[in-house]
Amino acid sequence: MMAGLRLLRFTNGLKNGNKWSSYESCSWPRSRVFMSSSLSLSLSLSLSSKVGRITASEASEVEVEVEVEVEDKNKETLMSFFNSEDNSALISASLVGILTGFSVVLFNNLVHELRDFFWDGIPYRGASWLREQPLESSWQRIIFVPVFGGFLVSMLNALRDSLDSPSRGVIVPKVKAVLQQFLKSLAACVTLGTGNSLGPEGPSVEIGASIAKGVGTLFGRDAKTRVPLVAAGSAAGIASGFNAAVAGCFFAVESVLWPSPDSAASLTNTTSMVILSAVIASVLSEVGLGAEPAFKVPDYDFRSLTELPLYLLLGILCGVVSLGLTRCTTFMMNTVEDIQNEGLVPKAIFPITGGLAVGLMALAYPEILYWGFQNVDILLESRPFVKGLSADLLFQLVGIKIIATSVCRASGLVGGYYAPSLFIGAATGMAYGKFIAFAVAQSHPTFQISFLEVASPQAYGLVGMAATLAGVCQVPLTSVLLLFELTQDYRIVIPLLGAVGMSSWITSSTVKRGVAGGSKKSKANAQTSKMYNQNASSPRVTITSSSDNICEIESSSCYDDSEELERNIFVSQAMRTSFATVVRGTLLVDAVTLMLAEKQFYALIVDEDNYLTGMLSLGDILKFSKSEQARKFKAEELSVAELCCLKTDKCGVTWTASPDMDIRSAETMMVRHGLSQLPVVDNPQGSRGRPVGVVDMDCIKLAFSAVATKENLKGKFS
Repeated sequence: MMAGLRLLRFTNGLKNGNKWSSYESCSWPRSRVFMSSSLSLSLSLSLSSKVGRITASEASEVEVEVEVEVEDKNKETLMSFFNSEDNSALISASLVGILTGFSVVLFNNLVHELRDFFWDGIPYRGASWLREQPLESSWQRIIFVPVFGGFLVSMLNALRDSLDSPSRGVIVPKVKAVLQQFLKSLAACVTLGTGNSLGPEGPSVEIGASIAKGVGTLFGRDAKTRVPLVAAGSAAGIASGFNAAVAGCFFAVESVLWPSPDSAASLTNTTSMVILSAVIASVLSEVGLGAEPAFKVPDYDFRSLTELPLYLLLGILCGVVSLGLTRCTTFMMNTVEDIQNEGLVPKAIFPITGGLAVGLMALAYPEILYWGFQNVDILLESRPFVKGLSADLLFQLVGIKIIATSVCRASGLVGGYYAPSLFIGAATGMAYGKFIAFAVAQSHPTFQISFLEVASPQAYGLVGMAATLAGVCQVPLTSVLLLFELTQDYRIVIPLLGAVGMSSWITSSTVKRGVAGGSKKSKANAQTSKMYNQNASSPRVTITSSSDNICEIESSSCYDDSEELERNIFVSQAMRTSFATVVRGTLLVDAVTLMLAEKQFYALIVDEDNYLTGMLSLGDILKFSKSEQARKFKAEELSVAELCCLKTDKCGVTWTASPDMDIRSAETMMVRHGLSQLPVVDNPQGSRGRPVGVVDMDCIKLAFSAVATKENLKGKFS
């Protein structure tokens, strides 16, 4: 390629009856190329500066050649623009904002349509209209609508769990992940549309994060830009859910960027991505859902800084209430998990039971039903023609809402904790404000506090919302900015900071950020420990944690890419290739010797053609040796065949893995069927095949940690 372009000017003429064209040329930089058909200009990269004559046909040939060169150059320039890392990142963030904004608008509209279909109430009055209805005419709807919602969610959860079946290759797991997120969002729509006590903001954030992961895969993002892109998606989810772009940006910082050790992108580039995505999603939310804020801000006032200690006390109270919500949720989740592990109740029953519990509680307290933020407006007394609630009823609603939300979350219903936290905070703040107003007005002569200038209960309600949200979800800056952005009043900042700071301080020591999806991993580890201890015939020690994992209570508050990473790690990378094999004629004594030599609790049983036929564990041999059947034989006569004949359920193999299966699928299979290890067979036909390895939970944890460390090193030093 030459450094410049030649501009040729042609002048048509006639000489000796033949057409001719004279031309002259001069050099131009590549960045200044102009074409004009009226002047018959043509470009060439190969002609030198000279004056001469060529035929018109030759001139046309030169024109064709130049057009191709200019077109190639335009393509090259365009490709260089898209290949630029910064430009590509901003384009990805913009696409995430557009898709998230559109998806959240669609999600919320579907929730509203389902709510109107099932309840047919007056929207601006929230669920309070049910309190005014005769119980004889409304109790069937109040009970059975949440129950029906639980039934639909149970079916959607079963369909989503069916997609956890083992997958081979790369494309199929990614398609399954998309379908699982779609089904989860649909389950959230049903949960909220039927009034169960959860919220839409958590699913909105998960929608944004899932879209960000998909766009990152589409654009081939590496570890440097994967976390910022997910942060952009999370910001878009909050921004479109609350119509609050600033709060969305700070949420991305607190929940994704700060806790993540994997973000190696520049701060400027990351900030640009987050802001751009949040703004685009917020604009689309305004177009699709309206420009009104998420809830109607009531008239309120702040009298003086002398009442700041009252807001600090409110922060302490909200911190205690937040602890009550997280502890109750953790207790409910552990109880349901224990029941499931014991196999006493089918998993599909729990969402229906959760809907039934909500319906029964709503008979006396209909405000606990999800009704958008209209119920929050009722608590704040910001809706016209709606009677306010008394302080004692508000305190009762706090306790009932905590129980209802915990039951919904533990039972498998799908939704977030932001809306319930705001509801509980509003009820706590309004009840506290009314109590303070009453105490000031009715102060005893010996203890005069009437000199205090106390704000309206609505002011305490607004501050209580932010303090409880910060305590439950551990996002103090987001809570402050959210209320400030919705109220657009600087006077609220000082009380907000005081109350939010106290609430966060109280909960920070007990509410921790663990790993999203940790419950499943803990369950897997517990199952593995149980199996190993059974094999070793030793007592099992259970260790419990005194802290609550916010990532289990509200998964959208944490960023975890372990699932995506697990789907990119294959069993061939994790399996043990050294293992003990026996045949049916092998003596049990020799089988134990082989297990000891391989330092493993198990041995694979193969036939003469080296095809897998079963698996034998050390615990199986120990139990068999103590049985009545074993006492009929001498130790030298006991073989694998005798054990398998007398204990047919101990030698069979129903589940196997293949080398090209991802470890996520293998882990799911082991947890679901209570297995401590999986034989890995080549070219499996059912459970048959030649064994090439064995994979267990220790292998999976080691492979995951090694690959995660490798990815982190690449992101840090590349």
